Amino acid sequence: MEQSAAVERVLVVDDEPDIVALVAYHLAKSGYSVSTAASGPEGLAAARRDKPSIVVLDLMLPGLSGLEVMEELRSDSSTSRIAVLMLTARREESDRIRGLTLGADDYLTKPFSPQELVLRVAAILRRVRAGGEESEDVRQIGPLKIERTAHRVTVDGREIDLTPTEFKLLLLLAERKGRVQARNLLLETVWEAAPDIQTRTVDMHVQRLRVKLGAAGDLIETVRGFGYRIRNVSERS
Repeated sequence: MEQSAAVERVLVVDDEPDIVALVAYHLAKSGYSVSTAASGPEGLAAARRDKPSIVVLDLMLPGLSGLEVMEELRSDSSTSRIAVLMLTARREESDRIRGLTLGADDYLTKPFSPQELVLRVAAILRRVRAGGEESEDVRQIGPLKIERTAHRVTVDGREIDLTPTEFKLLLLLAERKGRVQARNLLLETVWEAAPDIQTRTVDMHVQRLRVKLGAAGDLIETVRGFGYRIRNVSERS
């Protein structure tokens, strides 16, 4: 167990008592502080009240759907940076894509292994903590400024609100400015995932980053058939 896990709070939002009990047991066994909620409104209220490090969020919930809860979390500055691992029993890719577009950091499809869920939670939280652990604190690329320790991104002085995974992805691309980063490499480095799964996840996060960065979004270049890179400022027209 990681030493820092003991201080991390995880909120589990699911209306199936057996799943909640199983997930909460394995998370608590791994040293996390766990709270639970059984509906969308209850989960949203708990997230706003307790400010957990991460929410394990089922998409099929009474009152408010998981997607609606995620949308509320991301639209509120006090909760927008809480990490989200979404759970879904649905097989349709559109549900996963919608969740990623709204700001989920990762997802699991039911049925899932509780041990895998704990590993996914740990990987997401490592990404959150990694934002302040490198030596070079500020990177400036044209109008884009990334402050590592403050976990802050601005474009022409305007602060951009990013999720932990979006920040990690942008920082990685910035650190390797001008060099193409393959989707599989980004999955392994940012998502700590096996290189053979869900490259679509990378595409959705890059798409969302471009939208959030506005005019600076064109700094992120698609290299067709390979992956992405952040252009050198001198390459911009």
